[in-house]
Amino acid sequence: MPETKVLINLSNRHIHVSEEDLELLFGKGHELTKTKDLMQPGQFACAETVTIVGPKGKFEGVRILGPTRKETQCEVMASDAFKLGIKDIPCRESGKLDGSAAFEIVGPAGSVKKAQGLIVAKRHIHFDPAGAERFGVKDTELVDLVISGERGATFHNVVCRVHPSYALECHLDFDEGNGVGIGNGFMGEVRKR
Repeated sequence: MPETKVLINLSNRHIHVSEEDLELLFGKGHELTKTKDLMQPGQFACAETVTIVGPKGKFEGVRILGPTRKETQCEVMASDAFKLGIKDIPCRESGKLDGSAAFEIVGPAGSVKKAQGLIVAKRHIHFDPAGAERFGVKDTELVDLVISGERGATFHNVVCRVHPSYALECHLDFDEGNGVGIGNGFMGEVRKR
């Protein structure tokens, strides 16, 4: 019988920056300051924050997550689109930025206008290969995630992401978690489609 229970953690809006953009925002030679490790190995929250600006509004204090990446990517919630004034922020997997929304980033040393890179993160579950085997899933497979409780619901189209560097963890954003009345550490049930 395959394993089904998975730990859920909720993601707030955050940004991953390239080395080049980090220097433009914080100054030449700036290095990220780790404040705490995240559950995914090698990933960490940073002391540095930026302001994300759209045509109608902005969000201050958006946390940078490290390490730096090849391309800058900002992940927001669908409800953030209204405040930013950006009508179509696409729901995407991390790193799939072609045709994503344009936005501006403001840091203490400068600002950067990005032609793309703003997304709503597609809900997903990280699996290491052994975990994927226990659950009977493959990389990029779509599964359902069942949430129990008074406001329980089933999330469809949850992407399985399998890699040796991953730890078993499901990521929903705060819009999704608040909608079903759960917080970090809730256990959901994976159902094959």
